[in-house]
Amino acid sequence: MPPSAEPRTASASGGVQSLERAFDLLERMADAGGEVGLSELSTSSGLPLPTIHRLMRTLVACGYVRQQPNRRYALGPRLIRLGESSSRLLGTWARPHLARLVDETGETANMALLDGDEVVYVAQVPSRHSMRMFTEVGRRVLPHSTGVGKALLAQAPDDEVRALLARTGMPAATEKTITSPEDFLKELARVRESGFAMDDNEQEIGVRCLAVQVPDSPTSAAISISGPAGRVTEAATERIVPLLREVAAELSATLAGATASV
Repeated sequence: MPPSAEPRTASASGGVQSLERAFDLLERMADAGGEVGLSELSTSSGLPLPTIHRLMRTLVACGYVRQQPNRRYALGPRLIRLGESSSRLLGTWARPHLARLVDETGETANMALLDGDEVVYVAQVPSRHSMRMFTEVGRRVLPHSTGVGKALLAQAPDDEVRALLARTGMPAATEKTITSPEDFLKELARVRESGFAMDDNEQEIGVRCLAVQVPDSPTSAAISISGPAGRVTEAATERIVPLLREVAAELSATLAGATASV
């Protein structure tokens, strides 16, 4: 082996340590907003600077990271294709679970992810009822006006939520949209207490949405049902929310099984 070659060290999990470290750095970059300096990565990961520099050089050469003019590192464009393909697979795995929601509630079921500062819908099974719905696969929305957005942000620290809202603004989709950061934080506290989120005519007048987060998902995800406010009543909510939680747990197990089988 040449002196400069890095040995392929197996980690305690049976994987290749350098690969595990590289993916850990990518995730830390994403957590930091997509752009970081080497010293920040060293502090957060505990790895020495020479190791980080070597890994980042490789990631840059592969196109998964790019070095900015200010010498900081940013997530690279080749990750976009991987993310899009992964989102499609998540939708494929979720669809049978969403179909169960439609069968048992009669309403449209959705799965959404938090992608940067936006919510993106990655899967949907439509209701059998004829009704135009705001949601559709691939659509991106700001999280403050949606049930899935509330479910996704409920576990985030308040200062992170405030920062996100400052970046996106809080435009009103309807007259019922929450447009105050403090009111939105109070709403997230209610979501944490009740275990589910509701969009009550806040994205589209006449439509009510119930949502829960998918526990232990490999990426932050939520599922929801959406339907006319006249059908998604308080009585229906008491029946639907336990089902949403049950299906979210089953979907979590499906995603964990898909990951473990690799």
